[in-house]
Amino acid sequence: MKLKFTLPLIFLLLIVVLYGYVDGWFSPKPKEYASLKIPEVVDYNFHIKPILSDNCYTCHGPDANKRKAGLRLDIEETAFKELSESSGYALVKGKPHKSKVYEVIVSDDPKIIMPPADSKLSLSTYEKDLIKKWIEQGAEFEKHWAYIVPEKEELPQSEISDWGNNEIDAFVLEKLEEKELQPSEKASDEILIRRISLDVTGLPPSPEMVDKLLIDTSEERIEKVIDAFLDSPAYGERMTQSWLDVARYADSHGYQDDSYRTMWPWRDWVIHAFNSNLPYEDFLTWQIAGDLLPNATKEQVLATAFNRNHPITQEGGVIQEEYRVNYVLDRTNTLGKGILGLTLECARCHDHKYDAISQKDYFQFYAFFNQVEEKGLQMDAVQAKNQEFFADPPFIEVSAKDTLDVLSFINMHKTEKLNVMVMNDSAPKTTYVLNRGEYDQPTDSVYPGTPSNIFPFSGDLPKNRLGLAQWLTDTKNPLTARVFVNRIWGMLFGKGLVETAEDFGVQGSLPTHPELLDWLAVDFMENGWDVKYLLKKIMLSATYQQKSELTPELKKADPENIWLARAERFRMSGEMIRDYVLATSGLLNREIGGPSVRPYQPEGLWEETNAGGNRGVLTKYIPDEGDDLYRRSLYTFWKRTLPPPSMTIFDAPNRDFSEVRRQKTNTPLQALVLQNDVQILEAARVMAEKMVSENPDDKDYVSKVFKRILVRSPKKEELLTLTAYYHDALKTYSENIGEAEKLVAVGDFEKLDVNPSKTAALMLTAQVIYNLDETITKE
Repeated sequence: MKLKFTLPLIFLLLIVVLYGYVDGWFSPKPKEYASLKIPEVVDYNFHIKPILSDNCYTCHGPDANKRKAGLRLDIEETAFKELSESSGYALVKGKPHKSKVYEVIVSDDPKIIMPPADSKLSLSTYEKDLIKKWIEQGAEFEKHWAYIVPEKEELPQSEISDWGNNEIDAFVLEKLEEKELQPSEKASDEILIRRISLDVTGLPPSPEMVDKLLIDTSEERIEKVIDAFLDSPAYGERMTQSWLDVARYADSHGYQDDSYRTMWPWRDWVIHAFNSNLPYEDFLTWQIAGDLLPNATKEQVLATAFNRNHPITQEGGVIQEEYRVNYVLDRTNTLGKGILGLTLECARCHDHKYDAISQKDYFQFYAFFNQVEEKGLQMDAVQAKNQEFFADPPFIEVSAKDTLDVLSFINMHKTEKLNVMVMNDSAPKTTYVLNRGEYDQPTDSVYPGTPSNIFPFSGDLPKNRLGLAQWLTDTKNPLTARVFVNRIWGMLFGKGLVETAEDFGVQGSLPTHPELLDWLAVDFMENGWDVKYLLKKIMLSATYQQKSELTPELKKADPENIWLARAERFRMSGEMIRDYVLATSGLLNREIGGPSVRPYQPEGLWEETNAGGNRGVLTKYIPDEGDDLYRRSLYTFWKRTLPPPSMTIFDAPNRDFSEVRRQKTNTPLQALVLQNDVQILEAARVMAEKMVSENPDDKDYVSKVFKRILVRSPKKEELLTLTAYYHDALKTYSENIGEAEKLVAVGDFEKLDVNPSKTAALMLTAQVIYNLDETITKE
């Protein structure tokens, strides 16, 4: 009986599976496209170009060396030409069945089908239908969306909702209504204060500050909170932390013999620039070309150290020109990724395979940075006895006297004078396109310039870095403002409106809210490139102020929060986590600026990874003492070949190259750091000691620790669980005073003469709270 039941069932299943294959159920990308509807109007940039870029441009794109059949599909002028290898045309407006492109993508013949079978690429039925409808509608080409000058569109008007605080919300609401989603409720004031504080200062607010801010019940209270944090000196430190990744800042040169360099005065300048709210156009101009400004000040020259943050070799036996070329290449690539949001480096060796950037375009950019009188290896730097204070020319001298005048923002920290590498176009050089990007294979000469398809370089501009800076900050440049606004959005929401913040090219992500991105970019420029204005505009929006709760409905409809129906939750950076712990424990040293410091680090790491023998000052890691152990993570010494391990575990880059967007991973090592790192254990101990010292018989220890760390009061269940944990630990340590004393001995900070059992129990309770997901999450 069982056999008779099973055989028909198996037979039926086989029929279903076979029918599924015939009908396309199991074709590539079935889930992704099964529910998609062909739009009424097919858009080239948002529907067609991504398909062509992913599947066709490798063989039929910008790179002439890889192009096949003489067919180029990325520009209109060539896509409609008659094919050279056969009769007919690749595209015929309005006629898909006379268009060879459509014929080959729907073909069943393995010798004809495109993409070829051996490419491992294929188009879904939905993608084929999109291309067919696009051709039927006239096969209209458009300039790449990111190369079109942004404009402010009229604000969308909703007929069914009055939700929103400002223009940002109008664009967000339009998308939500299209997707039949509802925005989330506004977050509580406690949550908003913590969120704003972390976003603006990188630090949590103190419970005392929160209590003070909560007293205000006026409608303008959130605006006042934002203003208060924007006025904090910690704001400049927070913004600088992100810029250091872009600028590939480090306290050492890099390469195998990773010796010391003095660039921290430039870091002090960045903090000063953000706190002074220097307009972004000036912020860029000074860093790109401050030395070329008329009557340039020493501050403007110092800003150009941005261009000298790249790795520099200190090893003997290198080829001078090879490494000098590498330095210029680095500056060019940093401009591309960090400021323009383009993968310029892909065009170093050949024409870009996806973006319309030729190798000639690349070396025209390169020419702007190729006029510095520098060497691949400065031999007197290698031979200098005191490498700690040596700087490769060109450099400027910063003296204690300077810090009383134009460089008053530099924290010299008892140093009398030092040298900082900067830019100086002192020796005009002819720039050549390098065959395959090789330093010793020059071909045609080129002059400084930019790709005309992005934004032509005006003949009125000087052909130097100052002209480049003026080109970058021209209001008609389609990239600069968009890229920066998107990066600020990503800082606040966890990811940008363009997720690939480093790549606005053809292979990058499309903007989820293109009209909003353009509106913000234009608004930013219209308001004087004011960074604080931009931050405040976004944070005052109802979109930013939503709850972050992921409801079952939102999890099903929009699990990635693409349409912004809630605030985002994401783990803070390693620097912010460490600073959070130091701040809530009371250990944080809030001194602004100065040389980098060396907090705790596992012993032996530098010795194990040092490849330069015993030469130099970076062969052995010697931790600092006293208050320097508790400086903000911004000031932690950054050895390029071995960055601070507690930060790299939380996805900090090594800064060999410019980085715009950090990865966000979740690994067991991160949990081990939170449980065992000396700095975190010490912070928990100091907090516990202080509370026990102030009130030896307090019955509310747990609640106070919780509120100091998380800014809010614990819920009933949370308090019961943590209180039980505290009392269990107290019982254990009361019975074993020796273990308690051993635990509370952690760290160098001065110990208080308090009950070791209570301190140890409360210390462990604080450590548990530091390990909570909520503590290390910005939500």
